[in-house]
Amino acid sequence: MAEASYPDDLLYHADHDWARIDSGDPSQATFGITWYAQDSLGEVVFFEPPAVGAKLVKDEPYAEVESVKAVSDVVAPLSGEIVEVNESLSEASQAINDDPYGDGWLVKVRLTEPAEQAQLMDAGAYRQSIGA
Repeated sequence: MAEASYPDDLLYHADHDWARIDSGDPSQATFGITWYAQDSLGEVVFFEPPAVGAKLVKDEPYAEVESVKAVSDVVAPLSGEIVEVNESLSEASQAINDDPYGDGWLVKVRLTEPAEQAQLMDAGAYRQSIGA
């Protein structure tokens, strides 16, 4: 399992999801769950991805992650349309535990409401919100 970390280049949602805005194309972002979320869930055994083309609405569930402890919704930190799903997680869902900000990313999204980014937390505010 990965060491506790909260990279400074990400934006964080209160429901323990993150968004990495593409520096080359700010209308694109990658989403995943935070180290805190995967640690709380325990060993992830299954990721139920949404379909490419699915529309996401900020603050609403778009996928499920199943762990040895529970099935949990994954909440969209920003609104958009899914352009890519991390297909490798169907065979290797443990990447969500091992590397939640790298190989454990969940989906890539074309953002439809970029201004929503202002509602997310930076790494310092997120760490404070979870007492880290």
